[in-house]
Amino acid sequence: MTTALPLYRCATVLAAPALNHLLRRRLEQGKEDPARIDERRGAPSRPRPDGALIWLHGASVGEAQSALSLIAKLLETAPHASVLMTTGTVTSARYLATRLPERSFHQFVPLDRPAWVTRFLDHWRPDLALWLESELWPNLLTATRARGVPTALINARLSPRSYASWRRFAGTANALLGCFDLCLAQSGQQEDWLKRLGARKVACVGNLKFSAAPLAVDHEELAALRRAMQRRGGGDRPLWLAASTHEGEEILAADAHLRLRGAHPGLLTIVAPRHPARAEGILETLRKRDLRIKRRSIGEDIAPEDDIYIADTMGELGLFYRLAPLAMIGGSFGDVGGHNLMEPAQLGCAILHGPDMRKTQAVADEMTAAGGAVECADADTLIEAVDRLLREPAARTTLADAARAVAYAHRDVVDRVCDRLEPYLAKLPRDAAS
Repeated sequence: MTTALPLYRCATVLAAPALNHLLRRRLEQGKEDPARIDERRGAPSRPRPDGALIWLHGASVGEAQSALSLIAKLLETAPHASVLMTTGTVTSARYLATRLPERSFHQFVPLDRPAWVTRFLDHWRPDLALWLESELWPNLLTATRARGVPTALINARLSPRSYASWRRFAGTANALLGCFDLCLAQSGQQEDWLKRLGARKVACVGNLKFSAAPLAVDHEELAALRRAMQRRGGGDRPLWLAASTHEGEEILAADAHLRLRGAHPGLLTIVAPRHPARAEGILETLRKRDLRIKRRSIGEDIAPEDDIYIADTMGELGLFYRLAPLAMIGGSFGDVGGHNLMEPAQLGCAILHGPDMRKTQAVADEMTAAGGAVECADADTLIEAVDRLLREPAARTTLADAARAVAYAHRDVVDRVCDRLEPYLAKLPRDAAS
């Protein structure tokens, strides 16, 4: 069975100029941290800690969020070990900066060039490697395996599109998945797909996102915003949240606001873009619709006559899920694949989402089956759902309670993951030298 891995390795050996150019472009676009850019070339920015080191890798913010509960459990189970968490985005690094517990730390993952991978592995010398979800870098993965490092794929997930693509390159899929000693799938469907693609020792233990702690909040800020979001003369304004939005979804939310504000006097729509750097463009687009708009990142106060509040800050989604009784989850009305439903469910939001939830399809299906989320096929059905749930507090509560029940029914997933990892954790070195 042939694979494309030798060709890929050869191409990446020769790709240094192109990869350096890519890093320069990403720096200019604000997608890399200039103070830590050498980490992307495999150069460390701190010493390796003594003793056993567990390396945990995830792509971005979503994986970082679900990783925190696992990191805490790993450190509890292996008190003699430290945890290195790698991701590839500035947003995930910022998210983790104030959330990682003692004995854990973050580095950027190196780009997948063999020399940079070697530099990374030579320095960190992990004793156990855990990869989250679906980001498989061939050189990094095969080099880790070649060093004899026990390696597991945790919370494994493939979209239908990815699965179809891997089926066309079955030899490569088999070779990459064969690098993992253990694969823990999010769902039975994912377990079946991984087995068909050649993964060994596959089990379904559930979605790690169920075990994530509720998003943090600054309670003083929460109280201040609640006061700011009052009607003139007192009383709560009707409000809803468009969370983790992507291009086009802010327009969807603004058009819904325009259609609904006559029926819901004082209506406030909060827009929290997935990438806050897009705020200027969002503001320019929405102002063409004759809307009164304020931005959080520049400290603008909310007035009773405002229509839209752009929550263009990092790490504050927990604040807005607590404020809003109703949330539309972004990334689901285009071709992104949807975002985390557990976060609003844990915090008592009634949940709406679009038709594209393929990245978290099993969770979305369970939520829908339990009556904990409403799928909206298009703009019209979104507007109808927002209108109904603003009018009917009892319906909102029923929806939110069902979502919360689903979120808390599987909180032990992290324990099941660690039970499966126990044989590997038991073999971690216990002396200071590793």
